[in-house]
Amino acid sequence: MKLLKALAATATVLVLGMGAAEAAGKGTIGIAMPTKSSARWIDDGNNMVKYFKEAGYDTDLQYAEDDIPNQLAQIENMVTKGDKVLVIAAIDGTTLSSALANAAKAGIKVIAYDRLIRDSKNVDFYATFDNFQVGVLQAQSLVKGLKERFGDGPYNVELFGGSPDDNNAFFFYNGAMSVLQPLIDAKKVVIQSGQMGMDKVGTLRWDGAVAQARMDNLLSAFYTGKQVQGVLAPYDGLSIGILSSLKGVGYGSGNLKMPIVTGQDAEVMSVKSMNAGEQYSSIFKDTRELAKVTVKMVEALGAGKEPEVNDTKTYNNGVKVVPSYLLKPVPVDKTNWEATLIGSGYYTKDQVK
Repeated sequence: MKLLKALAATATVLVLGMGAAEAAGKGTIGIAMPTKSSARWIDDGNNMVKYFKEAGYDTDLQYAEDDIPNQLAQIENMVTKGDKVLVIAAIDGTTLSSALANAAKAGIKVIAYDRLIRDSKNVDFYATFDNFQVGVLQAQSLVKGLKERFGDGPYNVELFGGSPDDNNAFFFYNGAMSVLQPLIDAKKVVIQSGQMGMDKVGTLRWDGAVAQARMDNLLSAFYTGKQVQGVLAPYDGLSIGILSSLKGVGYGSGNLKMPIVTGQDAEVMSVKSMNAGEQYSSIFKDTRELAKVTVKMVEALGAGKEPEVNDTKTYNNGVKVVPSYLLKPVPVDKTNWEATLIGSGYYTKDQVK
């Protein structure tokens, strides 16, 4: 009888233990992020770890520091370890086909995160913001600021694009040009350098130092006897570099008004710059909401259901149209950043003093 009781007790412990183990974790989610050099990607990683943990998942978060072979190795390692789902913000969205083919063979689903992965049939879903609308909002803000600061124009403007290996950069640029091209055609906006198109204005790896150097060259080549009044900058990291160039030749002091400079991601340095009267605006993309959408996609996949999407037409990666969930971007400037960023709890006042 004692032996039977002992065996029964052991069986009970084993069953309870199995139940606890099953409840403790739903598997590991591989999260491949491009770099820690941008505050927004750090926020994305932290938010996903937080929300996946709350949903019962373990996470394998890796940053590749904008090194393509490093990101490939990280993703291959995630596949080898048997991570349940891969969430990938690609450095170069054209270089992952082989790694994703291996993931598909292993039965691992792939979610492209805020950067579309191109040239692969093995991208299952895409979680992002309405990137064309981001560009529209940037250009609208640029035009609004030009009218406020410089009257009726015409305005001298220079264009900057994002990294040509990031599919989003083309959506940002095309969205902005849908607003600016009619004004350029009407000669209300003048591109003194004549540099237009992503092949001429793109900024590899979204590098602020590269943007600063290009702005230096534009100023010395085209603005010795003229003043630049606006700069379309698609990302805050570029905006800060561009502003450094402008301030370096005296803009923002004396009779040289600071040009209208746009941005994206509402990073802390740019919020401080807006308050200082330098950067004019940015685009806020709430990465907490993007992380939540991604977690919901993974939970649906885990339950054998189809994840919720709201766009099945826009994002063709060259092989297929990737079902997508698009969130709405929000423009911020000196008039509304506090209500938008502090009011939502995205930042505290201390962070942006």
